[in-house]
Amino acid sequence: MQASNDLVSTPPQRLHGLDALRGIALLLGLVVHASMAFLPGAQYFWITHDPQPSAALGLAFYVPHMFRMVLFFLIAGFFGRLALQRIGTRTFIKDRWKRITRILLIGWPLVFAGIIAALTLGALWDGDGSLPKQTPPPPKFTPDSFPLTHLWFLYVLTLCYAAMLVLRALLERIDRRGWLATMADRVVRLLSTAIGPALLALPLAAALYAIPAWYHWFGIPTPDQSLYPNLAASVAFGSAFVFGWWLQRQIELLHQWTRHWPLHLGIAIAATVTCLYWVGLSSPPTPAAHDLHTLGYAFVYGWASWSWTYALVGMSLRFLSSHSPVRRYLADASYWIYLAHIPLVMALQVVACRLPGPAVLKFIAVLAISFALLLLSYRWFVRGTFIGVMLNGKRLGESGTG
Repeated sequence: MQASNDLVSTPPQRLHGLDALRGIALLLGLVVHASMAFLPGAQYFWITHDPQPSAALGLAFYVPHMFRMVLFFLIAGFFGRLALQRIGTRTFIKDRWKRITRILLIGWPLVFAGIIAALTLGALWDGDGSLPKQTPPPPKFTPDSFPLTHLWFLYVLTLCYAAMLVLRALLERIDRRGWLATMADRVVRLLSTAIGPALLALPLAAALYAIPAWYHWFGIPTPDQSLYPNLAASVAFGSAFVFGWWLQRQIELLHQWTRHWPLHLGIAIAATVTCLYWVGLSSPPTPAAHDLHTLGYAFVYGWASWSWTYALVGMSLRFLSSHSPVRRYLADASYWIYLAHIPLVMALQVVACRLPGPAVLKFIAVLAISFALLLLSYRWFVRGTFIGVMLNGKRLGESGTG
């Protein structure tokens, strides 16, 4: 059976629901980033901004950003342990090097060059074909100031895999009777019940509240500007990865997620609406106050994040468990689309923001054009080429079903 991009290696009977959900989590990144130029205040956090932004588009950013990477790292941990069990430690390390770390090392310079090209396009447009005499200072490219761009997820995945391999080796030495593993299994069983999202929200809320200047509308700050992941991202994505890894030991627990998805979805929607009631559809200009109000918001935000994750996992296993060639194709394409989308989206935004028209229509145009071009590029330049082999492994047949 063909492996499926960075969440490679599936069991003999493929978990089609989780495979599709992994692709959805990646493709939602396209929605999030396509919206950013059209949000109020975009000039302070994005390379370009629309002169007439739309607060309504805050939903296109706020809601997916709340859960998509927590969801992604949960699935990554789940499939990571599954791969390790199937192919062994040595092959697993080689596989992660090829599909994750090597892609980061090769892709980062190309993505960064594309972002510079988009910035240059905007500067030339605004300067009537001439570059400004004064330009922003370049990145320092030091460990504490390194622009990982959206490829930070590959860097953090590499750290997660390395940490879990070390932890696994330590447990084999110090937990020969399996007591610690048994305790961890009990914790996972508890977290798989209806109260799991609320329990997982507690450490995340504490980490978010500990941020000295937390712009709470943006939720979990992505670790894209340093080789040292920030505390909140480490807690959010690290706990999701470890939980997914340990959940795979008791795969039967997923049946509870499938049964309880309506409850989790209801809580997710209610908690999201509550958060938006607190902060609105656009980012406040100042960081959140360090008070109990902010601590409460942090907890509800974390509860919403994990409730969305539980709900979507349950829904995917309930409704997307059958094989679908279309869903399978999009799941395979999602890795390439996410890797390559930022420079293209930025270039389209640079053009769209300088044209007349409503921000919502521009957002839809940027999203549709970028998705279509990236999907076509996958079909013609990636899927059947050496790039496709690097991303998705060797194909056993053109159908991709293996």
